[in-house]
Amino acid sequence: MRVPIASRLIRDAARRTIHQFGARLDRYKLMRRSVIRGELLRDSAIEEALEQHCRTHDISQLEARVRVEQYVEEIVPFFNVLSYYRVGYNLARALLRLLYRVSSEYQDRQALNAIPRGDVVIYLMNHRSNADYVVVAFVLARAVSISYAVGEWARVWPLEYVFKSFGAYFVRRRYREPLYHTVLERYVQLITRNGVTQGIFLEGRLSRDGGLGPPKLGLLDYIARTLRDPMFDRDVWLVPTALNYDRVLEDRSLIQELLEDGARPPRWRQLAGVTRFLTLNLARLLAGNLRRYGRVAVNFGTPLSLRRWVADHPDILDLPRRERLPRLEGLAREVMDRIAGIMPVTPVPLVAAALLSFGRDLVRQDDLLERLDEYRDHLMATAAKLVHADEGVLGLLERAKKSLDLRRLVVAEGEAFLILPRQRPLLEYYANSVAHLLPSPRPSGGHPMLDPDTSLPRLRGAR
Repeated sequence: MRVPIASRLIRDAARRTIHQFGARLDRYKLMRRSVIRGELLRDSAIEEALEQHCRTHDISQLEARVRVEQYVEEIVPFFNVLSYYRVGYNLARALLRLLYRVSSEYQDRQALNAIPRGDVVIYLMNHRSNADYVVVAFVLARAVSISYAVGEWARVWPLEYVFKSFGAYFVRRRYREPLYHTVLERYVQLITRNGVTQGIFLEGRLSRDGGLGPPKLGLLDYIARTLRDPMFDRDVWLVPTALNYDRVLEDRSLIQELLEDGARPPRWRQLAGVTRFLTLNLARLLAGNLRRYGRVAVNFGTPLSLRRWVADHPDILDLPRRERLPRLEGLAREVMDRIAGIMPVTPVPLVAAALLSFGRDLVRQDDLLERLDEYRDHLMATAAKLVHADEGVLGLLERAKKSLDLRRLVVAEGEAFLILPRQRPLLEYYANSVAHLLPSPRPSGGHPMLDPDTSLPRLRGAR
């Protein structure tokens, strides 16, 4: 049977793209969607959950099967090489270069290179911005294509089609139906068994206060239980991945619910904010004075062998879910600690932490430089991932000032900096991302005017 010319041209273009990028491509991603759908619909665990759903809700098997097929249709992506590398990569490169300077670093590249090619790699990340998807995929593009677990926020046209063509699968947050979770679990285990490289945000949602949140265990539990399959003889490697920004695009929206007692901004306000942001930056671009928002940095930590961890905790995967998850939390906490330890320290979070460490609204530049010098020495001594580590504190301050001035977070007053009270929560948001890496601030002492002011507004904790 002759292959249509258009199909042959697309296939040849895809092959050239793979060779050009030299990336590792998980073959199972190229599997036809109908084949994956068939495997899931024939899965014995899903069949058992379907029958249980029928008994619980007193519905027919046909109704339950229609629901299962809807879940499969919703979850399963259709990876397209040209969409990922030609469209996605080039768009990501253009946007990121327009908005940020991107850097990446490996804590233990030798350990990452030593992972056997047949094993499965899962990148476990903190979640700072919706741009995280783009940043990590862009950084890893010449090594591997990554399939994300994406929340239902992206299930709108055209985002749903775009994400699915990139190999992302959708996850319903806070949806408790057992039948749905069985379908999702079996899909995650299916792609894990077949070696698909995945990216998972371990916190489960964007950080509202800038700090690391508690880990969510659902997807990690699904992946870990893949090891129960006697036919699965590979190892699964968990790679801690830390991201930090000088500017998170949606920062004000994220902290809004903390400032308003958990109330989320209405959709019209979110849309208005996005529209204002795009209009302002388009105007700056057309006027030729668009400035980047500083640095976005990604650090990859030492991978952790899941099979080895399970061997150190025998029988954990055979426990009932209620007993298993509290023990599995130890693994999640270990990964979160590793993420915290390699968190990139970019100029804005560092300067924000230094400014707030004095606990007052007016900070002399000499005092600020002294505190930054103290912080820089501490970070260097503890092998923290300080971006622009080769620059002096004056250089770090100058880089941060560009972003602080642009957003009017801090106003220069002669040889001092004035923190505007309404902007303090936003400064705290950035400082919280690196606070765990810094020494506790020393008391001011001296004149009473230098004592911390406890009446200043603060960002409510997210946890």
